Amino acid sequence: MATVKLVLGLGMTIVLLGIAGARLLYLYRVGRSAQPIEPGRVGRTGDIARAEVVEVAAQRKLLRWTAPGLAHLAVFWGFIVLVLTIVEGFGALFSPTFHIPVIGTWPALGFIEDLFAVLCLLAVVAFTVIRLRESPREHGRSSRFFGSHLGVAWFTLFMIVNVVWTLLLARGAQINVQDVDGTDNLPFLEGAFVSQWIASLLEPLGETANEVIETVALLLALGVLLGFTVFVTYSKHLHILLSLPNVALARRPRALGALLPVYSGGTAVDFEDPGEDDLMGVGKVEDFTWKGLLDFGTCTECGRCQSQCPAWNTGKPLSPKLLIMTLRDHALAKGPWLTAAEEARAGLDDELQALASVPLVGETGYATESPLAAYTPHGPDAVIDQDVLWSCTTCGACVEQCPVDIEHVDHIVDMRRYQVLMESAFPEEAGIMLTNLEHAADPWGRGVAQRLQWTEPLDFDVRVLGDDGGTTIPDDVEYLYWVGCAGALDEGAQRTARAVATLLHEAGVEFMVLGDAESCTGDPARRMGHEYLFQMLATQNVEVLNEAGAKRIVVTCAHCFNTLRNEYPQVGGHYEVVHHTTLLSRLVAERRLVPVAPVARSVTYHDPCYLGRHNRVFSAPREVLGSVPGLTLTEMPRTRERSFCCGAGGARMWMDEDLGTRINLDRTDEALALSPDLVAAACPFCVTMLGDGIAQRRIEGTAGDGVEAVDIAEVLLRSVRPDLDESPSAPADSTPAPTPPQ
Repeated sequence: MATVKLVLGLGMTIVLLGIAGARLLYLYRVGRSAQPIEPGRVGRTGDIARAEVVEVAAQRKLLRWTAPGLAHLAVFWGFIVLVLTIVEGFGALFSPTFHIPVIGTWPALGFIEDLFAVLCLLAVVAFTVIRLRESPREHGRSSRFFGSHLGVAWFTLFMIVNVVWTLLLARGAQINVQDVDGTDNLPFLEGAFVSQWIASLLEPLGETANEVIETVALLLALGVLLGFTVFVTYSKHLHILLSLPNVALARRPRALGALLPVYSGGTAVDFEDPGEDDLMGVGKVEDFTWKGLLDFGTCTECGRCQSQCPAWNTGKPLSPKLLIMTLRDHALAKGPWLTAAEEARAGLDDELQALASVPLVGETGYATESPLAAYTPHGPDAVIDQDVLWSCTTCGACVEQCPVDIEHVDHIVDMRRYQVLMESAFPEEAGIMLTNLEHAADPWGRGVAQRLQWTEPLDFDVRVLGDDGGTTIPDDVEYLYWVGCAGALDEGAQRTARAVATLLHEAGVEFMVLGDAESCTGDPARRMGHEYLFQMLATQNVEVLNEAGAKRIVVTCAHCFNTLRNEYPQVGGHYEVVHHTTLLSRLVAERRLVPVAPVARSVTYHDPCYLGRHNRVFSAPREVLGSVPGLTLTEMPRTRERSFCCGAGGARMWMDEDLGTRINLDRTDEALALSPDLVAAACPFCVTMLGDGIAQRRIEGTAGDGVEAVDIAEVLLRSVRPDLDESPSAPADSTPAPTPPQ
């Protein structure tokens, strides 16, 4: 019996691990066909170790979803602990009394192994309940599992149960076989409470029956485990193996904030002198880096990204999950062509084309030469539909929620770059914005002549660089105020610009503006995919800022803030950049600004994506609102990291939104459900989109009467200087604010 057990066990191990190994080697070859990864992802030992502990071992992102997170944590650590039982199982092939050195003699080991086996089974029950309650059959596309391979998921739960029960059965029989003389000589005899219970059920069958059960159950347990390993390498559960390297190689502290430059062959493209063979974005699946392909293979299909995506939640075709799944399936379908030797491709082309039309993973196959994206909507042969590509607001909700650190936004922008730079294919209305940026340096095309019109109603002079004949910022200036295109040129945002300038003036902060020397930061061009235009605008602005000697910059626009702070260092611009809410909060804390006039209004605050999720500025705006006497703040259900986008990011501000419902209306309805007087934000794009939403609901007669969309600075100004309130409801003879205490 022992010899049969050893031969069958080793033979099964060699065969099944050989199959799994061959599959992993093939996947490695597919990945190797992609582009080199960008510099800076490797060699960060401390960051990598921290990420593996926090994201993988502690399951931080998964635990945000409490019930599913706890269930996943139980399975993850259950299998980590059950590795010990697997070691014991393989050892039992060679010696019936095998135990792990040192710890294998501790009764606590048996207890812990059985405890986590039970936790795994309870987790499977929890997963079953969750999947049934959130079934796509019941909830349609609102289910986060919509589009996932559910059959594979159910089979995985089935296999987890099989792994656990076969191991426990083998251990129970092993107890009876080894303890027939009553000497209790098996190491885990005292602690393995479930195995002991199973042993008590099997004991009446006798020694011979227990020997047979032990052998069969042990071989079955190892067979199930090895078969599960093979299954994992051919399914979406490959993330079990790929999540470790994917988390290790992710951008830190997160793949939000700055976009990466355009890379070709692992080197950033020099747009002043690009090479003839430089890749301009991603037009084929092999144009992704191998980290990109690793992202695709790591997707768990959990749908957390999909559940948070503003495009998907408003009826648009973009699902971050389905996007990644489609790219994964396409890469695998194209795999035989990618891995074929260069000299053999011509001869094997017909055969490989036939192979590529058959889906190897998933439900969709594409010809190997199908473009990744096509301007013509819905095909004819595009892997990623144009409507999918241009629906993204780059809000980062998908990246924020992904438990395995997939970088969805980077991949979408890379595909947009190819469409814009190589195909000149993008929504027509966005072309107007790009033309305006190129010729007038602002998205509206109003030009530099109007850059200072926002200052005209102010009752004090704003210092402008160059007005005194100087070319550099004087030493007495604390901050350069970057007004931004919206603050300078948009009527609504001009109120915010004046509010910020007035508050700085009231606080005694010396500041200066660039005036007509200021240009668009290039954010909308970069998110559109027009990297060349971004580089041109950014380089121009950095030259101006560096020549002026700018060191500290205050910004009102969340998009300008993100670009100046996170992306201008890529082109030589290194500055201390602060958002106006952070500075105002600091000035209030230092009592340089003292809100004294009560503002008896209720307010709800909307976290701008590029201020909150991308840059982690959550507290400062709330601190400013909390300092205003009489103001009552009520939070929306989706807030902070899970804030819902206003719909303006990713250059969507300048594109028509004719698919599904409007994103800004969804967010507006959430705000209006709280019956606020004010809907506050800290970004001119957000204020505009929420203001439009409120106006739409007011016109429809459903809600919004008397509700204003305002910037944080305007709310604070109403308390510091109520005589300067520019809101539509402000009385014409507002009483001046009381003198602040000294």
